[in-house]
Amino acid sequence: MRVLVVGGGGREHALCWAIARSPLLTRLYCAPGNAGIAAVAETVPIAAEDVEGLLSFARGEGIELVVVGPEAPLVAGLVDRLTAAGIKAFGPTAAAAALEGSKGFMKDLCARQGIPTAAYARFSDPAAAKRWIRENGAPVVVKADGLAAGKGVTVAATLHEAETAVDAALVDGRFGHAGAEVVVEEFLEGDEVSFFALCDGTTALPLASARDHKRVGDGDRGPNTGGMGAYSPAPQMTPTLQARVMAEIVQPTLDGMAALGRPYRGVLFAGLMIGPDGAPRLLEHNVRFGDPECQALMMRLASDPLPLLLAAVDGRLSEVRVDWHPDPALVVVMAAKGYPAAVEPSGPIRGLEAAAAVEGVTVFHAGTKRGEAGIMASGGRVLGVAARGDDLDQARARAYAAIDRIDWPGGFCRRDIGLRPPAGPSSD
Repeated sequence: MRVLVVGGGGREHALCWAIARSPLLTRLYCAPGNAGIAAVAETVPIAAEDVEGLLSFARGEGIELVVVGPEAPLVAGLVDRLTAAGIKAFGPTAAAAALEGSKGFMKDLCARQGIPTAAYARFSDPAAAKRWIRENGAPVVVKADGLAAGKGVTVAATLHEAETAVDAALVDGRFGHAGAEVVVEEFLEGDEVSFFALCDGTTALPLASARDHKRVGDGDRGPNTGGMGAYSPAPQMTPTLQARVMAEIVQPTLDGMAALGRPYRGVLFAGLMIGPDGAPRLLEHNVRFGDPECQALMMRLASDPLPLLLAAVDGRLSEVRVDWHPDPALVVVMAAKGYPAAVEPSGPIRGLEAAAAVEGVTVFHAGTKRGEAGIMASGGRVLGVAARGDDLDQARARAYAAIDRIDWPGGFCRRDIGLRPPAGPSSD
């Protein structure tokens, strides 16, 4: 098969790395890719949001399957355009991608389907939002309705913080159209777990669980980020809990989307809060693999990914199974200094080959480019150093041993990924 992966981050490197090993593969492209992806796929200088450019390339190169990594092109309708052109595409249509593209849509679906989630209300009027907040008290969560590049969620410990978040979205227009409406919801306490399932519109095939570390600093301190590390599986996700999540959250989501005429195909990422009573509640749905969770999942995947992706596209998930390596995997993100704010310029990144030589380790690239001096940073999150091990401690030790071989004074990482469960509420 001739396959195109869309995106240029660590998630897409992990997907390309897994797909490249498939015996079904003839040729693999990635648009736009990065310096690390170029080692396993032919990179193409087309932006992930350039729907028409991607469609033209897929037609011209005889692409037989497009795997869409990020959420923005999904919400923009890339899968719709490819499907209309007769090209198979893994991911939801624009109508189905509203599960992530509109938090209000997702919450309303939960209400209709009886999916356990936090109490909420939707507002476009700041005064009405503030009245709800005062009536319900803090802590409270304020979310911009649309895609806000991971910056649209405020977990407010005080009424003042919550009202400031409302004004930022509805008065100041900080998030543009994405913040024209806000969802204000109950603050949930417990343990966060990420859960993934493949969906074909009717059938859902459970994949695996993971835990993400959002805060930038050790001990879960500092601002939220896109993710500073993750590990899989999550210890809380027992077979009994997985069955509950599938029955109470994933399958009702599929059923509700089908009833709305928006059948959901692709990967469904359920961000969960497991309460003190052990019951799962849905924080959010994402319509793509998480980043960096995808890196940990691909390290553990024992099955050929291509038949699984094709089964989701073709409505045949009931005919396939997925196998996993039993040992856990962990990924530590290396970011450019200054992240998640403006990053500082940095020099070349050296020692990557030495890092990858550590047993069980794979180094995934996120924001990298190749320059005259070698591999350079081109974003905030730059590398994902991933490892498998007999247990989580061994995986963690291998990942950090690899990081210690990387010579990059302009980068940093958390040193406590996998040491203890990350606390606190979810980000966008």
